[in-house]
Amino acid sequence: MKTFVVLAVSIVLVGILFCPTVMSAPSMPADIQMVQPDPSLPKELSAFFGKWEGSGIGSVFLIVEKIDEEKASLYYYRGPGGPPDVVTGWIRYEANVSKYRGKYKLTFQDRLGPAEVTLKGEYLSIDSKFGGTRLKRVE
Repeated sequence: MKTFVVLAVSIVLVGILFCPTVMSAPSMPADIQMVQPDPSLPKELSAFFGKWEGSGIGSVFLIVEKIDEEKASLYYYRGPGGPPDVVTGWIRYEANVSKYRGKYKLTFQDRLGPAEVTLKGEYLSIDSKFGGTRLKRVE
């Protein structure tokens, strides 16, 4: 019993010590070009712009580097810890912007299938066939 308690406490302590490292931001892509949204863009749409982080199946980062009423340029990062067939690292996507029932969304074709990005209050939500990921703004 004593060995089990020591092992359990050790696992928890290692998890606490290394948890912040898992979510530390990866180095930014070298060719990133942040372009401020046009001031005439609806605020509900320009709110997508910026850098976001969260965790789902592994750590996830999303950068919306440019957005207008039709398209958005994205950088999407998946960290280690996801399914074994998922490539980790930064991938650039072009997303389509659409509006449904008064809410904007960005959709893009990920390597694993379609993905949808929506705003939910102060968070971004990315939904794909693997489920959802909630991200918070980091800049």
